[in-house]
Amino acid sequence: MKDWARGFYTSQAWIVNSKAYIASQHGECERCRAAGVEGSVAKIAHHKIYLTSDNIHDPRITMAWDNLEALCQDCHNKEHHRKNKKRCYYFDKHGNMHKA
Repeated sequence: MKDWARGFYTSQAWIVNSKAYIASQHGECERCRAAGVEGSVAKIAHHKIYLTSDNIHDPRITMAWDNLEALCQDCHNKEHHRKNKKRCYYFDKHGNMHKA
């Protein structure tokens, strides 16, 4: 986690909001559900518009549900590493790190 984002991601407001959003999606990963994969548990409320040091204080970006997506660990990893094809490590659906 980047230093400029630590305060936001550890705030009570974000913790409550992200849990409520994931619950609104019945705890399911939205991408897996859209692909027809059942039973994939969402663990992360992902920001579709990535947070930056410039927008971290804008609640229309940070807290708005239309900018959130409930993702499992695998889908979140794919999102953030999709441009990096030479991964040395990856995380499985349980959050365990493995060497590629």
